Amino acid sequence: MRIRKIWTICHQEQIWKKKKKQKKSRQYQEAGFGSRILLFALCLILGIAGSMSVIPADISDMQKESVETEAQPEQEAAVQVNALAAQNVMNQTQAVTEQPEITLYARSAVLMDADSGRVLYEKNGYEHMPNASTTKIMTCILTLEQGNLDDEVEVSSYAASMPKVRLGMALGDTFHLRDLLYSLMLESHNDSAVAIAEHVAGSVEKFAEMMNAKAKELGCKDTYFITPNGLDSQNETGVHGTTAEDLAKIMSYCIKNETFLEITRTASYQFTNLKGTKSYSCNNHNAFLQMMEGALSGKTGFTGNAGYCYVGALRQGERTFVVALLACGWPNNKTYKWADAKALMNYGLEQYQKMDVYEYDKTFSPVKVIDAEPENGRLYQEVTVPLEIEDKKLLVLKRTDEEVKTIYDVPKTVEAPVAEGQKVGSVRYYLGEREIAEIPVCVGRNVKKQQSSWYRDYLLKLFFLEKELYLEEEKNIS
Repeated sequence: MRIRKIWTICHQEQIWKKKKKQKKSRQYQEAGFGSRILLFALCLILGIAGSMSVIPADISDMQKESVETEAQPEQEAAVQVNALAAQNVMNQTQAVTEQPEITLYARSAVLMDADSGRVLYEKNGYEHMPNASTTKIMTCILTLEQGNLDDEVEVSSYAASMPKVRLGMALGDTFHLRDLLYSLMLESHNDSAVAIAEHVAGSVEKFAEMMNAKAKELGCKDTYFITPNGLDSQNETGVHGTTAEDLAKIMSYCIKNETFLEITRTASYQFTNLKGTKSYSCNNHNAFLQMMEGALSGKTGFTGNAGYCYVGALRQGERTFVVALLACGWPNNKTYKWADAKALMNYGLEQYQKMDVYEYDKTFSPVKVIDAEPENGRLYQEVTVPLEIEDKKLLVLKRTDEEVKTIYDVPKTVEAPVAEGQKVGSVRYYLGEREIAEIPVCVGRNVKKQQSSWYRDYLLKLFFLEKELYLEEEKNIS
């Protein structure tokens, strides 16, 4: 009897402890569920307000800390890579390619790649010197761009007074502008140059302003024109002249104009004044056109100060060269310019070839996107985007012993949002000290920026998930 009573007391105590434990568990769950409700309400308010600055520490601070600890080393690495790239470029620019010794008569000479403007050879090529009638290539190209070739040009007394070489026009004569351009470029007539300048700009002075503005536009660094015909001249601003490099730049631009090429390659040309009372015949004095295969265009010049000058172009296949010669002998050394032009052109043809230097099949690792919206619905996820670069032919005129360097400016991370095709980096190609190309590096797809609304939706899902779990636990307990 006593044993049965003891067993009953113990059994009742166990039931009481079990009920107490269940009650305690229910209170704990209710407290946990209540705290989640408060957390959700707070985040909901913050999401509606569009602010992410006061998100609870267990979410905002943790994510911020994660981003900072991961992004900072990568950003520092990117800075170091860019610094090294910049140093490499500096080292390359200091390494100037040595040029061979070519025996030339000219005091100043340049061989230029007409496509890129790169100087392939120079002898005092950056020294300002008078350039005589090679000036007329600028007069011609400006007239082609600014004038109407069917215009009627009336000759002034000043134009008619120009010294030899001259067409022999008289005051009041009228001509088509087109005809005077052939006179200008084939026979190098000084009076035609002035008549053209006065017609196009109103005066020689205004036309000279146009010439100098055009030279500056083309990147000429030390060119100053006073006359449209190149006769020796100077004023309070300077001496009429240019450099071999600048003259080659102007010619490289001129040969892109088909009408310029048509005029300067014409062997002979006949015309009359508009009244038909005078007839004229012009012959091309550019002997270089018959000296080398591919000779394209050119202009001779001579004055007492300038000596014999020449600027000419040659094209073979994909290669186009321009030669500029200043002070290339005085009488009786009229043929020196042809010898120098051939020597420089042959050097270019023998030593330089067009080569495709593009690095095909170049790939980059995907980069991390900071502050990106997670794509799998989870709070912490690293989002990356692929980087793409366009494959394109990159033809460069170079010697076989010249090395092309590439500098990669590619980020380790990018900031969201990013759009497909957005430029985030570049690949630069250098030939010696000259940058020859820049190819953009772009992202391969869109990535959204993580907004406060995403956190709101994320917490909403968590809230209902917790509620379902709580109700399930209640059901199991009861």
